[in-house]
Amino acid sequence: MSESADVTTRTSTVDDWTRALAGANGSPGGGAGAGVMLAMAAALMSMVAAYSEDREARSTGHAVDHDVDLAELRARAQSLRQTALGLADEDSAASSAFGAAYHLDKGPARDAAVRAASVDAARASSILGQRASEAVDDLEWLALHGNPALIADVVVALGALRAAITGARTNVSFDLAAVSRAGEPVEQVREENPEVWDSVGQFDRARDRIDAIMAAVDDRAAPTDHE
Repeated sequence: MSESADVTTRTSTVDDWTRALAGANGSPGGGAGAGVMLAMAAALMSMVAAYSEDREARSTGHAVDHDVDLAELRARAQSLRQTALGLADEDSAASSAFGAAYHLDKGPARDAAVRAASVDAARASSILGQRASEAVDDLEWLALHGNPALIADVVVALGALRAAITGARTNVSFDLAAVSRAGEPVEQVREENPEVWDSVGQFDRARDRIDAIMAAVDDRAAPTDHE
């Protein structure tokens, strides 16, 4: 398969998709990579939830009544996996528009196209980051209460989720800055895109929570002392 817009997360093999990611075309790019990382985190969450359900059923003969319904948690994770793949492809489309705008001849039309493409790209990354941030609660629950035999998988999921959030945060910041570089004052960018602008702080907080969760379970995930 060639490196083209025909490469999507839903129709391509992992090999084809990562080959396209490795190419010098920007679509897919880092934002789409963040979407795939979110899908990986969601898939691992679903797996851990399933094993946690099975463990409870074997040990008690019935599902244990928790403040979190594991079946519902797993359903959310499965839905998030599908959503994340779609968001990855949407980011690829936004990246293509972004690149096309920059290839226009310099002038007012190019600046307008760059501003529009940058805002669209920032919004796409903001949505991805918000979906990722919403998953922190469920992943924290699995880290603290899920099947302990799968704590390493939980930590991998935490790392993937952190990468997705970090990628979204960086892309939102970069794309909003591109709007300003294309001739729109920073304050105007902020006033016109308040939710997107404020999402950067939300992503910082979500990333900090993930770091705290990883620190809290590290003695269980990596109990061997290598110091």
